[in-house]
Order: sequence, then C-alpha cells, then structure tokens
Amino acid sequence: MAKKEVVKTFKIMAPGGSATPAPPLGPVLGANGVNPGQFIQQFNAATAQFNGKLVGCVVTVFNDRSFELEIKSSPASVLIKEAAGIEKGSGVPNKEKVGTITREQVRKIAEEKLADLNTNSIDSAMRVIEGTARQMGVTVEG
Repeated sequence: MAKKEVVKTFKIMAPGGSATPAPPLGPVLGANGVNPGQFIQQFNAATAQFNGKLVGCVVTVFNDRSFELEIKSSPASVLIKEAAGIEKGSGVPNKEKVGTITREQVRKIAEEKLADLNTNSIDSAMRVIEGTARQMGVTVEG
C-alpha cells in the first residue's frame, strides 16, 4: 500500500452541526480537493454538540484525495460575545464599552479554550481571554 502524502492543510470556520455545502464552504473545499458532501457529513457528525456555534477546523488533504479533520474550539471572541450577551464588539474599544463579563465567565472560557491556547496555565489563559475581551470593548468585573 502506498504511503499517504500530505498535499495541503487549510483552516475553515463553520457552524457546528449545521454546516452545508453551499457557498462559502463548498467552493473552498472543492478548490482544495475535498469532496464537499463527505466533508459536511463528517464535520456535522463531529460537531453536533456545538449546535450552530462557530467552530474552527483544520483540514489535512492527502494525495489520494482523502482528508482528515481536526476540530478546534470556538474562537474566544464568539465565546465572549455569548457570555456578555452582545451582538458584536465595540468599534472603539478604548472609549466605548459594549458589555461586561465576570471573572468566573472568563475562567470558564479559558478552561474551554485551554487546549487551543499556547499556555498550560489556567491563569495565563485567563489573561489571554481578558485581553481579547478588552480589545472587543468588554469589561471584566471582579
């Protein structure tokens, strides 16, 4: 049996459990040599627990047109918006604040994102999340 060789690796963001092969996802997959139907089926099965929340995915394509998925957690900004109950971040974050979250909410987000961050410490992960919140115009209380 021939050894599988990695042809391409790319990242996408899609709603967990409810992705469709319609644009913009389908054309990106097709252009990278991935069968959109197969990908959507596997992706939706793997991300059913996220139920529509935006999820990151790293796709590795091999020379025989097979592929492998690596599901990542939701972006920190999506989790912060959900925790603060806001639609979007501030256009001028240093002057205009759009919401607040508590330290407990920051800890919960940091624990969820810990595997995808470049730290092993929960305190460092909390500081990363707090920085993201500040850049979005969200105040951290506590």
